[in-house]
Amino acid sequence: MFKTILVPIDLSDTDLAKPAIATAATLSQTFSGTVRLLNVLPMTPVMLAEYVPADFDTQQRQTSEEALTIVAAESGIEARRISTIVRQGGIYHEILEEAASIHADLIVMTSHRPAMRTYFLGSNAGHVVRYAKCSVLVVRH
Repeated sequence: MFKTILVPIDLSDTDLAKPAIATAATLSQTFSGTVRLLNVLPMTPVMLAEYVPADFDTQQRQTSEEALTIVAAESGIEARRISTIVRQGGIYHEILEEAASIHADLIVMTSHRPAMRTYFLGSNAGHVVRYAKCSVLVVRH
């Protein structure tokens, strides 16, 4: 049923992602599927570009790739069933793009408890739930 599972991860709070990774691990084992861990890097604001090193984006991507590799290794998912990718851009847009590019059957993500402002403005998880072309499972921490 769920052959390709996408798990977006915020590397600044990997503890928040652990329930989603554990859920994806169980589902991938149950359905003999694969898991793709995704981290989305924000674009460097133009007004800050002159204040950061020229290779800032490259350094940031490399650091994120290394951190994702560690998260994947610690996930308990067989190496042949897990992959990682780092994308850059808007968070929910890149999640949806990656889901489409790998033909994901399911997106498993965590979400913070809703705050009053997210009821009016929406959150990344909310956008993904509304616009994803596949099933989305939001795991609460």
